[in-house]
Amino acid sequence: MEASSATKPAMTRTTELQEAIGRRARDIYEKSGRIAGRDVENWMQAEAEILREQKRAARKSAVVVRVNGVQYVGEYGPASADGYTPGEFAKGDPVPVRFDGDQMFVRRHNGKELATRIVRPVG
Repeated sequence: MEASSATKPAMTRTTELQEAIGRRARDIYEKSGRIAGRDVENWMQAEAEILREQKRAARKSAVVVRVNGVQYVGEYGPASADGYTPGEFAKGDPVPVRFDGDQMFVRRHNGKELATRIVRPVG
């Protein structure tokens, strides 16, 4: 099992980030006609693109469930989704849930649970 980026040492994450930026900068250099003297510009563009992709990948999603008249919004990230994709549940479908502190666990059709953090209950 490979460690996620959150559990890897900071040095490894930094090295992987630098390598990804370097690969993207080389790609930009080649696609722009191999123009010499644009190393800094290519690197800055590559860095911005890679960081934007990482930020997009880290975005959280939410699932909304109504239990006994209270609507709960549970937020989850890609790492905790375990293959869950929005749309697995149709609006109004009965959905088994359990609560543990500030967490809500939504039982999926495949028997797995989607672990979420309750961001707000709405009465």
